[in-house]
Amino acid sequence: MEAVIRKNPVSDTLTDTFGRPHSYLRISLTERCNLRCQYCMPAEGVTLQPRERILTFEEIERIARLFAAEGVDKIRLTGGEPLVRKNVEDLVDRLGRIEGVRTLAMTTNGLLLPKKLDRLRAGGINLLNISLDTLQEERFDRITRRTGLPTVLQAIELAIEAGYDPVKVNCVVMRGFNDDEVADFVEFTRDRPVEVRFIEYMPFTGNGWNDSTFVPYTEVLGTIEAVHPKLERRSDGPNDTSKTYAVPGYRGSVGFITSMSEHFCGSCNRLRITADGNLKVCLFGNAEVSLRDRMRGGASDDELRHLVAAAVGRKKAAHAGMYEIASSENRPMILIGG
Repeated sequence: MEAVIRKNPVSDTLTDTFGRPHSYLRISLTERCNLRCQYCMPAEGVTLQPRERILTFEEIERIARLFAAEGVDKIRLTGGEPLVRKNVEDLVDRLGRIEGVRTLAMTTNGLLLPKKLDRLRAGGINLLNISLDTLQEERFDRITRRTGLPTVLQAIELAIEAGYDPVKVNCVVMRGFNDDEVADFVEFTRDRPVEVRFIEYMPFTGNGWNDSTFVPYTEVLGTIEAVHPKLERRSDGPNDTSKTYAVPGYRGSVGFITSMSEHFCGSCNRLRITADGNLKVCLFGNAEVSLRDRMRGGASDDELRHLVAAAVGRKKAAHAGMYEIASSENRPMILIGG
């Protein structure tokens, strides 16, 4: 007899005024990172919060349990680089036991993954996204301002060997940086169960975004179709952010995250918790509500629910256009959580 997986319906607390239920929570574990990617980290660096202002594991678990009780069934751990957080494996063990969470995901740059993969998988990480913007070593060093391409490639292969299918590979496409590697990334999917996700370059404070480096997904798609005219469209889920395609006969696939040129706000089901405990209901909005301060002030779970419900209720129908976002104040990406 097959087991029936029951999903808690999303409560009114996590449903906004446009009827969007939010079942996906992204939690940043740290503002720190062992890379300095140009689209994420300002060239001059960022001012990091004192350690005591970062959420503790106990606070993260409390938030995760509260959101799971309201219908969240997918949690993604991000950073900074989540694997630089000391004893992160212990937190994964705790979150992996929360009732109702069916997907426990992580986005990582892969540098520390080879040493931690077995423990993370045992603790409950069942979906992995690994960031990789180039397959060329010198270019990797320039984009990330650090070294490490062989380790990232090793991490992808180890994740495949561990049974992750697909391993999602996040690639931010930037004109003049890596847009000439699109066909190489498609070829990377030939014999591997990977989904290379081409992400449109998004403006955040201090990341140097401008429209001369922005490459719309239609251009990337056209580049691929020029080489693979039989590229096939795959079906996507109702809340998927990626438009997925595959080359016939290739083991993997490619996807396009089109946040700027063709937003998917109407089906957004995501909320974010920053490493210092602020709730952001939109990646591109600057409105934040501190759950950390309320928890440390003695708030009950019911009080936290009311706070969350009020924030979700203020979520807008859609984010602003990319030029408006570029001229607005927001945190640098590394301080929001990838």
